Amino acid sequence: MWRLYRPDAVLVWEEPVVRERLRWYYAVMRNIAPAKYHIAARVEAPRDFAAMGDGELWKLHEELGRVFDEAWAEQRARPDFSLASRGLPEASFLDVKIELAERQLRRCMLCERRCGVDRTRGRGACLLDARARVASFFHHLGEEAPLVPSGTIFFAGCNFRCVYCQNWDISQDPEAGVEVTAEALAAMQIRLREEGARNINWVGGEPTPNIPWILKSLKILARRGVNVPQLWNSNMYLTPEGLSLILHVIDIWLPDFKYGNNACALRYSVAPRYWEVVTRNFSVICRRGEDIIVRHLVLPGHVECCTKPVLKWLAENCRHALVNIMDQYRPEYLVPKLDKYKEIRRRVSEEEMEEAYKYADALGLAWREVTR
Repeated sequence: MWRLYRPDAVLVWEEPVVRERLRWYYAVMRNIAPAKYHIAARVEAPRDFAAMGDGELWKLHEELGRVFDEAWAEQRARPDFSLASRGLPEASFLDVKIELAERQLRRCMLCERRCGVDRTRGRGACLLDARARVASFFHHLGEEAPLVPSGTIFFAGCNFRCVYCQNWDISQDPEAGVEVTAEALAAMQIRLREEGARNINWVGGEPTPNIPWILKSLKILARRGVNVPQLWNSNMYLTPEGLSLILHVIDIWLPDFKYGNNACALRYSVAPRYWEVVTRNFSVICRRGEDIIVRHLVLPGHVECCTKPVLKWLAENCRHALVNIMDQYRPEYLVPKLDKYKEIRRRVSEEEMEEAYKYADALGLAWREVTR
């Protein structure tokens, strides 16, 4: 049925640029290759890793990351060979990630708020404690064409305070939805995949505070032999540690690149040092040649200060990215209520969008294939 609603989700794979730049994701989507979590679950770790101190365990994580990269390169070079056919070791790289992520709950530094809160006793800057809450999960037909139908899992809570947030009812309400376990998250993924989802789309709110449960759910999928691409749909305001925990289990990235400077990020999302943090994280992903579709929401009156710097950075640092230049901005949440944000109390104009598109063309970016 979804093919009638989104025929472009079928036709997009006839585009050479899409097939080339999303090669890994396509192979996993079609069950030609194993999702990265299967590889991470088969990189063997010392059985006593849980007894290590934090510093020693992070060092081990870095060493195992290099082993993973070699195995992933082997898998990409040999599409007819599946590393997932190997048995699961007693302890793995994925287990090490889970241990490190669970330790974060006692002094959380997953995102660049760096609140350091013991989330087993209180709420962090993300508004969340040591529980994951899911507001909804379903087959999303409104995502970019290569992703549809997308098995979307919406978390409650967020580390941003976007004044125009369209999902404010779940992002700013930590009690939205229902509490879930890793087993429940795994069950959601299995159901979505069995019903035809091309991927599992972690979103919210923001998925970053929920990394511990996501990783534990992936171990369950690895044990059960379930194969489904993992998609990270995020504001990308992670610490290096937070990013490193998910780097080896995400098959395709769908990050927001919201602002072209720190002032706008601070004013509209209360996100200090935004440009430095986000470009640092994008650089890690782009240098690795990871499959990525970047979203940039054009804000009214912000083509010069935000849209053009974002597109220019991508052209210079992440040329293989597909870029969705979005016109979906609506004055939601606090914008209609507070006069201090009246400058963005309108939709973006056709002229502004045309200027953004022309600039992307001048930079040589691939945007038409994923922009609706």
